[in-house]
Amino acid sequence: MGNYTREEVLQMAEDEDVEFIRLQFTDMFGTLKNIAITARELPRALDNEYVVDSSYIAGIAGEKEPDMYLHPDYNTFTILPWRPQQGKVARLLCDIYRSDGTPLEKSPRYILKQVVEMAAKEGYVCEVDPECEFFLFHTDDNGIPTTLTHEKAGYLDISPLDLGENARRDMVLNLEDMGYEIESSHHETAPAQHEIDFKFTGANEMADCVMTFKMAVRTIAKRHGLHATFMPKPRAEVNGSGMHIHFALYKDGKNIFADPDDVNGLSEDAYHFIGGLLAHSEEMAAITNPLVNSYKRLVPGYDAPTELTWTKNNQNSLIRISNLRSDSLAIELRSPDASANPYLVFAVCIAAGLDGIQQKLYPTKASDRSFSESDQKAMNIGNLPLNLDDALTHFENSTWIQSVLGKKFCEEYAAAKKEEWLNYMRQVSEWEISQYLYKI
Repeated sequence: MGNYTREEVLQMAEDEDVEFIRLQFTDMFGTLKNIAITARELPRALDNEYVVDSSYIAGIAGEKEPDMYLHPDYNTFTILPWRPQQGKVARLLCDIYRSDGTPLEKSPRYILKQVVEMAAKEGYVCEVDPECEFFLFHTDDNGIPTTLTHEKAGYLDISPLDLGENARRDMVLNLEDMGYEIESSHHETAPAQHEIDFKFTGANEMADCVMTFKMAVRTIAKRHGLHATFMPKPRAEVNGSGMHIHFALYKDGKNIFADPDDVNGLSEDAYHFIGGLLAHSEEMAAITNPLVNSYKRLVPGYDAPTELTWTKNNQNSLIRISNLRSDSLAIELRSPDASANPYLVFAVCIAAGLDGIQQKLYPTKASDRSFSESDQKAMNIGNLPLNLDDALTHFENSTWIQSVLGKKFCEEYAAAKKEEWLNYMRQVSEWEISQYLYKI
């Protein structure tokens, strides 16, 4: 993305024959929302004069003053390359403000900015690199998404086994046209599963990138007659989709995670950052893994983490050390999935790591193997929450998570997620009753 002024945005819109601009923002759950305006109205939008009724927006509904003002971030101006090239469509990501000019504290984008600023005050710059996995499935004759695929490809396979290769190529090209740097893309382990990776960048910029990425992937997939889903575990018999996140921490321009004299190549700060992620992982789970379906992925046997351990090569461990060179060493958190709100995920993870540094929290002993239940008990090693209800219990009992996200935000988020869990349990109960009645 660029570093634009108001005048430069107006000039670019004129030079590129932009007719429509989407003013976009994200609700509590990471759903992208927008209103579209014509180019004639762009000056008003750039002067923060556009209002949205927040009565139906998750995380904002219930405010005494429902009208919220959109403050476009000039640096996020970009043209949507899949839209018409005559009378083009552009977008601007926006922050949400009240009528008195104060930012909405419950806005996910605002929450992440606050965490990044807190880190900066301590002299830290945190860069992130998520691995975004997704499935490409067929739709039925009515265009309704299915979980069906004719594909049999596996990890790093190519055409003709990889039937999504052309769609993935178009996704990468469109994202690059929008100014994003794509590091790599490939077929993943399960049939119809794909991954597109970005280059390390700041957390604020990467969260914007992930939101744009999800929009682009879904749009391009539809043009290829496919349905793209970021559902963590759409099919029970194969690996689910995660969003492994690599973290690199810098101070005075130096990667502070590396220490060539340490047996693992890690500095004290790196150990403490890992300790913070492990210590707060259960509290964060309702954010990093926000769906009932998220916990169907976090089970043994499918390359997903379950144990609260760290490692270099154990797929069941929550944290892995990646890029084992001093200039590019990073800490990889393997539990998040792409159904989560990236602004909130990056916010809680960075805050957890920095809390580990401040509190000098040491992680458990590194593990290169999966532990039995008795081993875990003897070594006092825990597991990630078993389901969304379990995760919400940890979330609601955490004063730390409230200090990061805000008490009111946490209350509203927990209430909404509890309703999701209860709806799921009602459906399960209805199914069990129907099966019982059928048998008798």
